[in-house]
Amino acid sequence: MTQFPITKTSCPKPKPDPNTLVFGKTFTDHMFLMDYTDGKGWHDGRIAPYGPLSLDPSAMVFHYAQEVFEGMKAYRTPDGGVQLFRPMENVKRMNVSCGRMCIPALPEEEALSAIVALTKLEADWVPSAPGTSLYLRPFVIATTPALGVHAASNYIFAVICCPVGAYYAEGINPIRIFVENEDVRAVKGGTGFSKCGGNYAASIRASARAEEQGYAQVLWLDGVHRKYIEEVGSTNIFFQLDGAVVTPVLNGSVLPGITRKSCLELLRNWGVPVEERLVSVEEIFKAGKNGALDEAFGSGTAAVISPVGEMCWKDTHITINGGKIGATTQRLYDTLTGIQWGILPDPYGWTLRVL
Repeated sequence: MTQFPITKTSCPKPKPDPNTLVFGKTFTDHMFLMDYTDGKGWHDGRIAPYGPLSLDPSAMVFHYAQEVFEGMKAYRTPDGGVQLFRPMENVKRMNVSCGRMCIPALPEEEALSAIVALTKLEADWVPSAPGTSLYLRPFVIATTPALGVHAASNYIFAVICCPVGAYYAEGINPIRIFVENEDVRAVKGGTGFSKCGGNYAASIRASARAEEQGYAQVLWLDGVHRKYIEEVGSTNIFFQLDGAVVTPVLNGSVLPGITRKSCLELLRNWGVPVEERLVSVEEIFKAGKNGALDEAFGSGTAAVISPVGEMCWKDTHITINGGKIGATTQRLYDTLTGIQWGILPDPYGWTLRVL
C-alpha cells in the first residue's frame, strides 16, 4: 500500500451521537487529496484537515460538469475492527466513469491505498451502533480555470467521510416508489452507466414531485420507449416473479451497482433462478395485479437492500407482498449486512480489513 503524508487537524470535532445519525450531514476531521496535471499525471497524494477547497470561479467543473464520484462504506466489526466491502470494485467503476467523462484514469492501487489510509486515520469515526457505518465519498473534479467545452488539464481526486445511519427513514421497512412517466434519467449512449453528478441533477425534479406525493424514490423508465424499467434514483431494482428474480439488464443507461453484482452472485450461489433482461413496467404491474409479483427490492451502497411495498404508475397502484418485506429480500439483507459488519463469515473474499 502507498504511504501518504498526513497533516492532522488542530481542531478535532466532537463525534456525533451514533443513535441519531442523519445520512450525509456530519463529516470527519480529515480528507484525502491528490492532484493531476497534464504532463505530470496524478501526484502529491496527501491527507489534510477537512475543509473548503480553493477553486477559481472559472474552474471547469462549475461550467461543464466534468466530474465523477463513488460511494462506499467502512463497517465496525464485532471485535472492534474496521473493514471495507469490495473497495476495488468501486475504484474500478470510478475509472469507468472517468473514461466516459474524459478524466484521466486513477492509478487503482494508489486510489485504494488512499481510501484505506483515510479510513484508518478516521477509524474512531466508524460508529458501532446497529445499522451504522462510515460512508466514504471519493470524487474527481476538473479544476482548470478556463471556459470552453473540452477536457480539462487539471483535476483533484478527493475522498471525504461521514458517519451514517439508515439511508431511508423507513430503514428496512418497505418503501413506496413512484414510476416516473415524464422526465428521463439517461439514455443509451449517454452517461447513465457512469456515476457522475449530471445523472443525479437530472433526477431532482421528478424526485421532488414524488416526495410531494409521499413516495421515497422515483423508478425510472428508459428514455426511448418510456416502457422498460431501468433503476431507482439511488438503487438498482429487482423483482421476484413466480420465484425467479428479475433485474434490468445493464444496457449502457443503468449503473452497474456493486451491491447489485453481489446480490446476483449470492442468488446464483443459492440456486435461485436469476434473469437479467428487459423488464417492462406493464409486465410488473400486470404481475402485481394477478399475484405473480412476489417481492421487489432495491440494492445500493447507501441503503444496502431496500424492500418495496408499494408502486404507483400513472393512476395505478400495486401493493407488493402485503406491504411487508419478503423472504428473499430479508435473506439478501441479512447476508450482505452480516458479511459487511463481520457478523457472518465472508466466503467470497469481499471484505478488506483495515484495522
